[in-house]
Amino acid sequence: MLDQKTDVLVIGAGPAGSMTAKWAAKHGAKVLMIEKRQEIGSPVRCGEGMSKEWLPEVGIRPGKWINVEVEGARIFSPSEKVFEINEKDAGNEVGYVVERDGFDKQLAIDAANEGVDVVLKTAAVAVLKEGKRIVGARVKQFGETFEIRAPITIGADGFESQVGRWAGLPTNLQLRDMDTCLQYRMTNVDCDTRYCDFYLGKVAPGGYVWVFPKDQGLANVGIGVQVSQLKSMAEARSYLDAWIDKHPGYAKGKKIDIVGGGVSISAPLKQTVTDGFMLVGDAARMIDPLTGGGIANGCIAGKICGEVAARAVEANDPSAAFLQAYEKGWRARLEEKLYRNWLAKEKLCTIPDETFDKIIDALQDVRLEKLSVHNILKAVHEKYPEVTKEFESFL
Repeated sequence: MLDQKTDVLVIGAGPAGSMTAKWAAKHGAKVLMIEKRQEIGSPVRCGEGMSKEWLPEVGIRPGKWINVEVEGARIFSPSEKVFEINEKDAGNEVGYVVERDGFDKQLAIDAANEGVDVVLKTAAVAVLKEGKRIVGARVKQFGETFEIRAPITIGADGFESQVGRWAGLPTNLQLRDMDTCLQYRMTNVDCDTRYCDFYLGKVAPGGYVWVFPKDQGLANVGIGVQVSQLKSMAEARSYLDAWIDKHPGYAKGKKIDIVGGGVSISAPLKQTVTDGFMLVGDAARMIDPLTGGGIANGCIAGKICGEVAARAVEANDPSAAFLQAYEKGWRARLEEKLYRNWLAKEKLCTIPDETFDKIIDALQDVRLEKLSVHNILKAVHEKYPEVTKEFESFL
């Protein structure tokens, strides 16, 4: 391939990248999206659970990529007392269980149908700069290196993002703000297709075990563990295997797939734009720090990012000052919850199993009209007033 020019260059064809590309093209920009892998959406590195109320907001229609629509979530304490929540209150990981590769491909198809050019097996190896302004990227495809120049470049290259660092944005993470995750797809298990299940406590230090049903007898069974609480990455697998061994309905199952990877559980980045450049999705640390889920947030921010990118092209103004519209837009929509959940994560990582048991026990007999921190603590206080003292600093 020869050197190219475009209005908007999107690096990464995950949900956030495809959504950004689609909405930039929809508003008149010429868009090129590159993906380093040969197949969009594969390999899957995701629990594959997501909420659904946000889909119309970004123009996604439910499709064949949905495996199961669940009623809600079940949260299990360390002693396995259970608290049930409906899907509307359960958070960004509950509503649909999906085939993530199919979902990602559909979003790329939607982008292509809006006029986006999609180029696979093409990896960014550096950003191009004129002074301090980003003006595109140097990329490599099949051993050949060439340049793609664009007034607006967008980093959507996921949790391991290098593009943001190349652009000069501070994206370093502390170990306490990272989870290592491992997941099996298991068949012949006793999963309940009505619920996504979450198990808390020392079974997964600083994280949780999840069971997301894919079909009758088929489920994703995974674990996320805070990296700072591990001596080695192999420990995550030991924790998951130990949990499976203690649950006969899963111990009898057969593993037919295994995936692993890292997830950020950090506070939001303080800066996601610079001259000619924006970060979006997991690359911008938009993953929910409490749950580790990032699909919804990435897509919502991607729509805002794409719209601002198109306006910047039309105004011939790629400056960081113009791109502040994206910074302000995604923060107004997402930042408060991201930061609140980061604070919650910081506190929950210090809670002993006995406290988790008391919280879930207190909630079992309470009918909450609205799920909120205030209402949860009020219910817990009535039965275990000593527990709520631990949350004074968080509140």
